[in-house]
Amino acid sequence: MDRPALQRWLDGYVEAWRSNDRSAIGELFTADAEYRYHPADEPVFGRDAIVASWLAEPDESGTWDAWYEPFAVEGDRGVATGVSTYFDAEGRPDRVYDNVFVMEFDDEGLCRVFTEWFRQRPDDD
Repeated sequence: MDRPALQRWLDGYVEAWRSNDRSAIGELFTADAEYRYHPADEPVFGRDAIVASWLAEPDESGTWDAWYEPFAVEGDRGVATGVSTYFDAEGRPDRVYDNVFVMEFDDEGLCRVFTEWFRQRPDDD
């Protein structure tokens, strides 16, 4: 894994999230991947379970935007930072989250371990 490859994977992650396409989501992960939405969570095990988890309560396209970029890459491990923004019915930012992803990849560039940390920004009112 290198920085450009990690950026391509992150871009694919956003596109899969945006499309809610089962195949696009599955193409990001190994068959035996572990996915944690929070560091202390029990992982979701396996590609099929990860896809099902993503699609259980999908975020509709246009209700959010996100960007992520590599922070560090070493061997098969990568760390990314970014921002996820959700919009209200009028299209104004409603909730903004700062994100950190910690990932491990196989030799094909598929993610085998994914853990997310996120924090909602306080309201500016």
